[in-house]
Amino acid sequence: MVNVDEKYMRRSLQLASNGEGNTYPNPLVGSVVVHKGKIIGEGFHWKAGEPHAEVNAINSVKDKSLLPHSTLYVNLEPCAHFGRTPPCSLLIINHKIPKVVIGCVDSFSQVSGKGIEMMREKGVEVITGVLETESRSINRRFFTFHEKMRPYVILKWAESMDGFIDIERYADSSAQPTWITNEWARRSVHRQRSVEQALLIGTNTAIKDNPSLTLRDWSGNSPTRIVIDRELKLPETLMLFAGKEDTIILNEIKDEQKDNITYLKINLKEDSAQRILTALHHKQLQSVVIEGGSTTLNLFLKFGLWDETHVYVGNKQFKAGVKAPKVLGELVSKEEFSDSKLFVYRNIL
Repeated sequence: MVNVDEKYMRRSLQLASNGEGNTYPNPLVGSVVVHKGKIIGEGFHWKAGEPHAEVNAINSVKDKSLLPHSTLYVNLEPCAHFGRTPPCSLLIINHKIPKVVIGCVDSFSQVSGKGIEMMREKGVEVITGVLETESRSINRRFFTFHEKMRPYVILKWAESMDGFIDIERYADSSAQPTWITNEWARRSVHRQRSVEQALLIGTNTAIKDNPSLTLRDWSGNSPTRIVIDRELKLPETLMLFAGKEDTIILNEIKDEQKDNITYLKINLKEDSAQRILTALHHKQLQSVVIEGGSTTLNLFLKFGLWDETHVYVGNKQFKAGVKAPKVLGELVSKEEFSDSKLFVYRNIL
């Protein structure tokens, strides 16, 4: 038997996903208005500063006289504060919508139960916790940022079938990446980049691969580029310093702003993984993909400071080289791109 509330909440979540990669610093939110078993309005939040999902859903209802006899579904608690837009809870009250079904409570301090309280005080029936796990999952970056005071961390690497992430490099080796996966898997990497806020690599990866860390094979917003350069030894001829994308150089020498490049001084000798994440939290970055190299990846693995691991496996064997990190976690998905595969693990600790 179909659970009616879950049915419409799934539609709200589907709508919310349409804003992926565009709503920062706001969460992903979708909403539907239902009257006598029929959806009469729906909407989603697509960009910070623009109307919220509830506003778009209510505005899409052609016959507003039906609202006092309808139910509004939304995957995240309606806001109760005046920000760039008026509070959605007040809008619901003003339209005399009698019932609201919510996926999960918003833990952001300016909301955190206040929207629910406001509506209940005005006689609105409020039901919470419908598809709560799914509702929290779609906004896992947002919740991690506000609850753990750090970005959502995704570790990503590609490895050969025999478990290496790179061939053996020598002093005269050219500064370019060793491609392990096929072009379809690499396109998947860029799709992921389009929905995350930052990419981070270590000094050795910057030198060995000379990556640009830009968005190329997918449309969307380019993430902030971050590199660890403790002693500021990286040459400015590297691709990291080219282009107009925001770039952060984590170092132990100076704080300086130079056009699109920010030199951020932090202590990288002690608790460096946590200090890096704290610094990125201060920069309001809700998510970061750590793309290498092995030293940097293992640093975050060692201290359990990761949320997901994306491991791409290509149809190659190196027989020697740089060993891939070992990750302990729950396998949550697997995707195939012809002869390349993607395994996604979740940190369950």
